[in-house]
Amino acid sequence: MSASEDHNPIAHFQKWFHEVDVAHPEDEANTMLLSTLGLDGFPKSRIVLLKRFTWEGFIFFTNYNSEKGKAITQNNNVSISFNWEASNRQVLIIGKAEKIPENLSEGYFESRPKGSKLSAWVSQQSEVIPSRELLDDRLKHYENKYKNKPITKPEYWGGYIVKPTAIEFNEHDPLVGFSRVTTYTLQPDYRWLKRIKFIS
Repeated sequence: MSASEDHNPIAHFQKWFHEVDVAHPEDEANTMLLSTLGLDGFPKSRIVLLKRFTWEGFIFFTNYNSEKGKAITQNNNVSISFNWEASNRQVLIIGKAEKIPENLSEGYFESRPKGSKLSAWVSQQSEVIPSRELLDDRLKHYENKYKNKPITKPEYWGGYIVKPTAIEFNEHDPLVGFSRVTTYTLQPDYRWLKRIKFIS
């Protein structure tokens, strides 16, 4: 029984992700659309990067004080979607976002390039910046501050894991004009219920 035919949606995702990453690198397999319920009550979506996925869920990193971070604090029901156009595949994941342990965020932060580390200090996401000069001044400040020592992770920056409760895999066949949609839904006993349907 292949990964895509069993009842493990993470194995299904792993198989698709690898296939897209190898066959169609232009699709940038780790680019995903994160949707949250905004503080104003309206849904908001933005592009983020999937940095890791495990049997437990899907991990991305951001500023906890950003609009999406505040939205998750208020309501952690989220969705993430992948649109792999060249492969005629889409994946929709519905679940709950939770902060990952601090030591895991610190470990990932340490692996980032120096410029990315500094930008986490310099740029406060969703903050109104009065001028470019202010950003330049902030950059100089933190370059001097960390000139001869390791750049530490800001307390307000870190990772979230989206733990799925439902995952939908949609594969369109342009030759016959229909899509095979496989849906996995998490049950109370933590097993996955799998359903397959075909839509035109």
